[in-house]
Amino acid sequence: MSFAATALLGAIAGSTIFLGLPLARASALTTRARVGLSMLSAGILAFLFMDVGAEGLGIVETHLDAFKEGDASLWPVIGLFALLSAGFLAGVGGVATVQRRLGSRTSPHPPMAGGESTAMLSAGELADHRRVVSAVEARALRTGMVIATAIGLHNFAEGLAIGVSAKAGEIGLATVLIIGFALHNATEGFGIVGPLGGVRPSWRWLGLAGLVAGGPTFLGSMVGYQVTSGALELLFFALAGGAILYVIGEIWNGVRRYGHLEFGLYLLGIGFLLGVATDLVVAYGGG
Repeated sequence: MSFAATALLGAIAGSTIFLGLPLARASALTTRARVGLSMLSAGILAFLFMDVGAEGLGIVETHLDAFKEGDASLWPVIGLFALLSAGFLAGVGGVATVQRRLGSRTSPHPPMAGGESTAMLSAGELADHRRVVSAVEARALRTGMVIATAIGLHNFAEGLAIGVSAKAGEIGLATVLIIGFALHNATEGFGIVGPLGGVRPSWRWLGLAGLVAGGPTFLGSMVGYQVTSGALELLFFALAGGAILYVIGEIWNGVRRYGHLEFGLYLLGIGFLLGVATDLVVAYGGG
């Protein structure tokens, strides 16, 4: 498979993430539906966390097996574990730090007690109310973009797998990987928009989120065709795992105050199984 064909198919696999994004523009969703969508997205992300963890550990364990067989020293294992640790901590702690610093610039005033109608507020109170609403919306959009970034890191590593298999001449494997990742990415769009709650993002924001999350599949396929690096894959898996774990905590913290938790937990399970089902297509092809 040529470089141009690999890049094109990588772009197709990544672009399917846009299929789930328009749901964020729906304005008639009930609170129950929004909780369900958020927990569905958390289930998909939980599967991705398991997936990237297994992939990252697999890279380290390959070198550990070589050490056990006496074919290599222990230093590569130590170095890769250090890289895994640094990437994971940067993913989970770094995202939290960025979120905190961004949030401190736009700290909302506490909501007004009593639930007064905005029609009864003074001009100053109305301005405070609008600042609170704007801050809440900005936080939701930041969380959504963090999810898109975490998924993008994961998809870059998937793109590497496409590029490596295409370069090696394993056309059947590359094709099945592309189909499997395309199906997988289609579900990841829900993972981005689920936690937005009642915030209705612009088409421009959705387009940017799609590029951030899906574009790395295209980039990874090109890099994987040219360069093969287990350390590079490990780094992106570690960063993605840390960021995904942080985001799952944010989603849970955001939805638990709305109730419907039993319903939401069922949806979380369905989301996880949906991720497993789409990944089986990749496993069927030997990916």
